[in-house]
Amino acid sequence: MASKMNAPKSVVENLLETTIVTCTELLVDEKTIGFQSFGNFEVRKKDERLSVHPATQIRTLIPPKLVVNFKQSNILKEKLKDLPHHEQ
Repeated sequence: MASKMNAPKSVVENLLETTIVTCTELLVDEKTIGFQSFGNFEVRKKDERLSVHPATQIRTLIPPKLVVNFKQSNILKEKLKDLPHHEQ
């Protein structure tokens, strides 16, 4: 990133660290974060659910929790659509 920005590495590291800290604080406050041409990050609540272990059939109640959800922008979606698919 530093070479693309033609900036000192220490400046870019500080900028990136500040961005991550700020985004974390916003998500903790349940705010949506949008990056133009990239997408949005938002906090969503996952409801309580019942899970069944496939081998033992033991049922476990999974409590509700907050998760970060990412929705890609249409611009990113179009760029990814043109990439070749890789099999693993």
